[in-house]
Amino acid sequence: MEKKNKGKKAALGKEPSWDQIGKAIGMKIEKGCKSDECVPWNIKKHVHKQGCGGALYGMGFIGALVYYISTATSFWMGALGILKAIAWPAFLVYELLRFLGI
Repeated sequence: MEKKNKGKKAALGKEPSWDQIGKAIGMKIEKGCKSDECVPWNIKKHVHKQGCGGALYGMGFIGALVYYISTATSFWMGALGILKAIAWPAFLVYELLRFLGI
């Protein structure tokens, strides 16, 4: 009997790992949901797909960045070039609408 108590004391003194703590918290959250409308916290409801728009913007950003920085005559013109490279789609749409006369 005395050996069992020593084993329990040793087990109680051991700190749980972060994984065990995370699992315990997740289980408590899921137990708190009593209806079917409450989904587990780690399941995504909506998956958004971008297509290739992000790649097109990224290539345009890199191209604009290279152009604006290579044509900069001072540090501040280079800093302005970085901002212009971020906002190049706005310039493109503005010039397109101006060209179309809209």
